[in-house]
Amino acid sequence: MTETKEVKEEPKTEAPKVFKAKDKRPDPKKTRIFSEKAFDVDSWKPKTELGKKVKNKEITNIDQILDAGIRILESEIVDTLMPDFTTELLMVGQAKGKFGGGQRRTFRQTQKKTAEGNKPSFGTLVVLGNNNGYLGLGYGKSKETVPAREKATRNAKLNITKILRGCGSWQCYCKSPHSIPFQVEGKCGSTIIKLMPAPKGTGLRIASECNKLLAAAGIEDVWSQTIGRTRTTINLVSACFSALKKLNNTKIKQKNTEDLGIVIGEK
Repeated sequence: MTETKEVKEEPKTEAPKVFKAKDKRPDPKKTRIFSEKAFDVDSWKPKTELGKKVKNKEITNIDQILDAGIRILESEIVDTLMPDFTTELLMVGQAKGKFGGGQRRTFRQTQKKTAEGNKPSFGTLVVLGNNNGYLGLGYGKSKETVPAREKATRNAKLNITKILRGCGSWQCYCKSPHSIPFQVEGKCGSTIIKLMPAPKGTGLRIASECNKLLAAAGIEDVWSQTIGRTRTTINLVSACFSALKKLNNTKIKQKNTEDLGIVIGEK
């Protein structure tokens, strides 16, 4: 009789996947919106009187703070009163490339020349909003990316404000808060931006980074005009935020408030 030897099959190991030109790579633009960990109110130890009132539930709405003009000094106040906000990093940096053709990045890297060598630092800009009349903008800078993002998020919470919306376009006159009620202008450095009311269906006719700022505030239609060095994204976005804050500084008659469908904050 002939003996048969059993041959053991070796487990197959899959080769690492190599992306080809036709393969779909993960889109880095979809990863800019990040969510924070759930805030624990019980573990928070407030340092200011305003923070203590918020934790003791003496203040239950952020409008009570913003309408009184009280300055927010603790970011945990916004976490407690506005848990439904979203944060997004803006593309303020640029990677290395020939003739300035590098891809846009969320962190702007700068270097300090010292005797010990180059000391890099990273800066980023964060937009915070609930898509319904509340908006905040913050800038953060650090030697590493994560602390810079945390600083920017904290500053955005401290700078939160209510945005005035309405329908100031003579082509529409629908009395719904889908645009802005009148033209405003903002300036930062040499960058000037004008925001003008637009009818429904126009969309946000503005630079891509300012588009995210207006969308976070709940504005759907607007015309815009920019003057100056608009390539500096930080100045352009800051000028747009300054223009939106000017909407609240204008006194409006009660009749015009009803005709333009003006809403401050949430609908």
